[in-house]
Amino acid sequence: MISLEFLRSFRFFGYAVFDLVVSFVGFGLLAPLLSRMFLKIRVSIPKWNWLYLVLPIGILTHFIFGQMTLMTRQFFDLSGYWVLKVLILVLLVLGLRGVRIVERDNTKS
Repeated sequence: MISLEFLRSFRFFGYAVFDLVVSFVGFGLLAPLLSRMFLKIRVSIPKWNWLYLVLPIGILTHFIFGQMTLMTRQFFDLSGYWVLKVLILVLLVLGLRGVRIVERDNTKS
């Protein structure tokens, strides 16, 4: 049986490919459900925008729970890694670009 350590051993620029793929596939599968859930609180988030938000949400989640992964450490490092910081901020802007507040429908049928 393949262990999790073996799957995480494949790296691209120091980042575990398995973790990135699972994150994007997971958000891709959950995007329709997440969009419907946010519509209940009157926030419209297109399904594709969730894929842009994967890395920003991941960094924020790891920071909140104190799991300082390589990407989280690099993002909060004040002395460098500007390409990563710009990429994350661009992804955040692209992810929030299509978000809309849905007005309540006052017409009753």
